[in-house]
Amino acid sequence: MTSRALGILAACVALAACAPPVPDSGPGFSDYTEYQAARAARDAELAGSAPASSGGGGAPMATVAGETTGATDDALAQARAALDGPEGAAAAPGAEPADPGAPSDPAGLSNEQDFEAVSEERGIEGDAERLAEARAQYRVVPPAPLPERGARQGMTPVEFALATEHAVGQEVYRRSPFGSAARAERNCARYPTPDRAQAAFLAEGGPERDRLGLDPDGDGFVCGWSPAPFRAAVNR
Repeated sequence: MTSRALGILAACVALAACAPPVPDSGPGFSDYTEYQAARAARDAELAGSAPASSGGGGAPMATVAGETTGATDDALAQARAALDGPEGAAAAPGAEPADPGAPSDPAGLSNEQDFEAVSEERGIEGDAERLAEARAQYRVVPPAPLPERGARQGMTPVEFALATEHAVGQEVYRRSPFGSAARAERNCARYPTPDRAQAAFLAEGGPERDRLGLDPDGDGFVCGWSPAPFRAAVNR
């Protein structure tokens, strides 16, 4: 049992001897005085002051530290004044006085919704001048005459419906004996609606002539088109 404990102790000592040394966590200088001098020089450089010599002992160190502390205090005072607004900026030592004519809004936002601010910047006379300028720029464009319709052949389907009184299927106009209902049905398939077919029929010489082969019965009404709705609308 004793030999086993001695073996464990010898192993622990061997592991401790093999462990790497812990690095020094100090400032990285030969002594603390050199570290303070380097830090003061860096602070002075950041504050805009010339670095003091580190070889003169303790007195130069105190001077550099005093200058650095004063510059830092001024910077902090100016930062607080900027946060406090124009009153704080005027009270801060070394800060430039605030311009009384500058806008009070630091973000540069519009104050159009502030009635008092707008009243100070504008007056009734200024509004009247702007209104007069706007009225001077106002122009009235006269209406142009409507374009005239070009020359057209035949009547429109509405005009034809109101100009006639005969019924659908009643022969009024002479037609060729070679015309047939089957041929008219094939020709009517070319048009999407009966209104389009009737308009095309009238534009091509109808109802006296049937050049498109749409009116084999000679009543003047083609492809199932009827004048009844238009006549009824007038007679109401």
